Amino acid sequence: MKRKAIVFSILFTAILVFAGCTKASTSDKKEDTLVIGTLTTPHGEILEHVKPLLEKEGVKLEIKNFDDYILPNKALADKDIDANYFQHVPFFEQAVKENGYKFADAGAVHVEPMGLYSKKINSLEELKNGATIITSNSVSDWGRIITILQNADLVKVKEGVDLETASFEDIEENPKNLTFEHSIDPSLLTSAYNNEEGDLVAINANFAYQAKLNPVKDAILLEEDNSPYGNIIAVRQEDKNDPRIKKLTKVLHDKDVQNWILEKWDGSVKPVAAE
Repeated sequence: MKRKAIVFSILFTAILVFAGCTKASTSDKKEDTLVIGTLTTPHGEILEHVKPLLEKEGVKLEIKNFDDYILPNKALADKDIDANYFQHVPFFEQAVKENGYKFADAGAVHVEPMGLYSKKINSLEELKNGATIITSNSVSDWGRIITILQNADLVKVKEGVDLETASFEDIEENPKNLTFEHSIDPSLLTSAYNNEEGDLVAINANFAYQAKLNPVKDAILLEEDNSPYGNIIAVRQEDKNDPRIKKLTKVLHDKDVQNWILEKWDGSVKPVAAE
């Protein structure tokens, strides 16, 4: 009887040790893996490029691709992912304000220039009076587009209006009597362009790349280099100082990685220096 008790005790101890090891292994795996939500181009390609660099830092990067601007933030809020990388600062700030997200900006990685494209004209000089400009329904991009148009002397907003948050109702001068259509999803802008809807179509760079458009070469109008619309790594507030996030931002700002970004997209995706 005593011998059976000893055997049982040994077996029970072994089970506990095994369970503890398994739990530790699972925990370590979770701690070493960083799940990030993103868009395929250029964000996803950049993340794929730094994946082996991050692995050398002891972090396994798991990339989840999305095809719209809503789900990556929802997934982050629901803790389905650890971070996301797809949005510029004004979009991020508006999403936080509208949805009450407890998010933090972990740093900008790159800037993609917004461009206005056309299948109807080849230069700005050909833009006719009463031309139609098609933009997305993303309010955070309206000020960005209006800034491009104002820099080209096509419109002028009311005095005192912040261009970053300007809307089409803020336009005071419109010498060419341009009309604006802003009711479609950003992902459908390239379809509008290919279907020759409107005279100019304002397309976010990531969708332009997917449609084989090069902003520098193909845009009739292009955002200037001093754009404040850096694409950021967004995280939940409690994770801003997570070592995995710190390692991710470190490799994304690596000089060789930034040079690769410039070369990969012919200078149309511009890396942002680390803060």
